[in-house]
Formats: sequence, C-alpha cells, structure tokens
Amino acid sequence: MKILLSAYACEPGKGSEPGVGWNVARAVAAEHEVWVLTRANNRPAIEAALARNPQPGLHFAYYDLPPRLRGWKHGQRGVHLYYLLWQVGAAAVARELHARVGFDVAHHVTFVNYYWPTAVDGLGVPFLWGPVGGGESAPRNFWPGLGARGAAFEAVRELNRWLAECNPQVRAAARHAGLALATTPETAARLRRLGAREVRVFSQVGLLRDEINALGSLPQLPERPLRFLSLGRLLAWKGFHLGLEAFAHSGLTEAEYWIVGDGPERERLERQAERLGVAGRVRFWGWLARAQALQALAQCHALVHPSLHDSGGWVCLEAMAAGRPVLCLDLGGPALQVSEETGIRVPGLSPQQAMADLAEGMVRLAQTPGLLSSMGEASRAHVRDEFCWERKGKKIGAFYEQLSKIDPICI
Repeated sequence: MKILLSAYACEPGKGSEPGVGWNVARAVAAEHEVWVLTRANNRPAIEAALARNPQPGLHFAYYDLPPRLRGWKHGQRGVHLYYLLWQVGAAAVARELHARVGFDVAHHVTFVNYYWPTAVDGLGVPFLWGPVGGGESAPRNFWPGLGARGAAFEAVRELNRWLAECNPQVRAAARHAGLALATTPETAARLRRLGAREVRVFSQVGLLRDEINALGSLPQLPERPLRFLSLGRLLAWKGFHLGLEAFAHSGLTEAEYWIVGDGPERERLERQAERLGVAGRVRFWGWLARAQALQALAQCHALVHPSLHDSGGWVCLEAMAAGRPVLCLDLGGPALQVSEETGIRVPGLSPQQAMADLAEGMVRLAQTPGLLSSMGEASRAHVRDEFCWERKGKKIGAFYEQLSKIDPICI
C-alpha cells in the first residue's frame, strides 16, 4: 500500500515526539511504500541516518514556512503557532503529493496531540488519526498539592484544550477519521465527543529491538541498600512530591531515593525532603546525560513514576526493559504499560490515598522475597512482546488494511 504520513516531528535517535515520527515511519515502511511529510530542518539528520541504514520503501517530502515567516521561532518559543501555520502549508504539499503518487491511506502521526489540526485529513482517502493523546487531566483534588504555579498550569492547560476543541479543523479531523487511535482511555472519550466514529486505545510509545536488548544487558539488581529512582523533568504534574511523601511514610529507614532530572520544582522538592526528615537518604542528581542516567538506573531496584497525566511515559518502558518494576498511579499512559506482573499501579483517588498506597507498594517490594526479581523478568518480557517498534509496525499495518476496506469520509 502507498501511505502518506504527516510527521511534523520526525528525527532519528531522539525520544518523545521526534522519536515517534521516525520510528512509526521506519516500522510501517518495512511492509509498505511510505512517504513522510515533515519539517525541512529534520532533513540533515534523516538523510544521514538513511545513508547509514537505507530503507528502500521510505521516502520523505520536506516542507517549512518561508524564512521571512519563521524568523521569530526559536526552539520552543512560538512552536505552537508555528505548528498551526505549518499544517496550512503542508496541506497543499500533501495534495500535490497525492495527485502524483495516489495514496491508499493518509496517517497523522505527530504532533501526538488530539486538539491540534492535521494537514492530511481531507485528501479523499481513508484517514488514520494517531495515536494522539493529551486528553489526560490531573484530578482536581490533586491540584492544591501542586503549588500555586502547578495549579495555574493545570487551569491554563484545561482552558487551552477546551478552546482548541472548538476549532472546526480539529472537529473535522475527528469526523474524517476512519479510525482514531488514542493513547489512553481519557483521550479516547474526548475523540468520541468530537465525532470520531471508531476509536481504539493504542500507545504511541515503543522501543527498538536494539534498545530493548541494550537495556536488558544492564547489570542485574544491585545489592542493598534498596534504592528507588524517579527520572524526568521536575514539573509539578510529574508527581515526584507524592513519591517523596510515600518514601518518607514507608518506614524503610535503610532505603534510598534517587531523583534524576531538573526543573522548576527542584527547590520545592528539596525543601520537602528536609521537612519530611529524609534529606539524608534522598539524592538529587540534577540533569544527567543519557549514558549517566542509565548508570543510575542500573544502581536502583525500582522506578517510582507517580505522574498525574502522562499520555506516554518512555521512562517506564526503559525501566521495565532493564528489569526494574515500576510504581505508578493508575492514570494515563503508564497505567496501560504497567501490569500487575510488572509493577504496582495505585489508584489516583486522592493525594493521601495515593501516597499511602505508594508507600505500601514500596514496603511490598522491600519485604516480599523474590518479588523484585520476578517483576523484573516479567517486565522485560512485557516490553519485548508489546512495545517493540517492529511489532507495533505490524499492528499499524493491520489498521491500514482495515481502513482500505472502507470508504473515506470527506466533508
């Protein structure tokens, strides 16, 4: 089949959005002819990667706004407005490509946000939307614990999302989708309200087979002391304050808690550790390069990831691939990655309940003989079987086959 992918973010060797775009393209091109519509500034990295590892079925079309219309964009400054303008111009490029190639399916891949429009939903061919996320929300009763800045962020985020849902182009994408893939049940519910006819939950996160093997080769569980790890940007909604509170209330006086990452919440978290009386057993590493972060992971026994609205959660997959069980809230993407065999999910009903259940989970891992090892082995197998990009590519190919049997909706 001839597939058109819209992947604004698409770059080899990267995580998050660029990694999703690149890995979806590579995975589905193993069995289909794929044209990827992406930003021109991704071209050098893409062409260098293809020179090292050619893939005959994979083609790229590059587009960016004229220089005079993009001089104001620097890094993340202005990225959202630029993305919206890019979609307008990219739609014209998509129509030209379709007239020349004749695509069987159009597929929006990145950005992985349901509340922004796409360039490829009105070509007159079956349209696959996603996986898209962003419909997850921090429960309101958790907001006071986020501090004034964290609570304000959540309020603005919900307002912006509501306004974006009013965009006719976003609603048109939902109506045009022969199949919409949502990263979580929360996003799936929002897609249905926007008018999507068929919605399935399908995670956007995955690891390459080589990455899984490399993570699996990390040293096995270290000797004592028992050591918990949280890794990521120190943002209020990441919930690291819940992890610290749980650690303090676990009563595991010989255990340690390492926090790898940096961000605006660091000072607040350091004060919290002092207030809870655990500062001597909590180590803030700050930002570490990937190789150093993996060394820290190798020296820990379990990942604590109490995020309040992650649609993905690559760090959970990486920890499980390394044989480390995960403690998380039963919210968002991590809740779909972590099973009863590979970690401990706790309900996110209230801050007090979540903290108490996380503390109980820590004690369970510490005091149940063999549990860390058995969960670690199950974690490796789970990632290999369910989150390998090569396998995910075949599943996406099955979605294409399903779409090819239906008539597209063009409004």
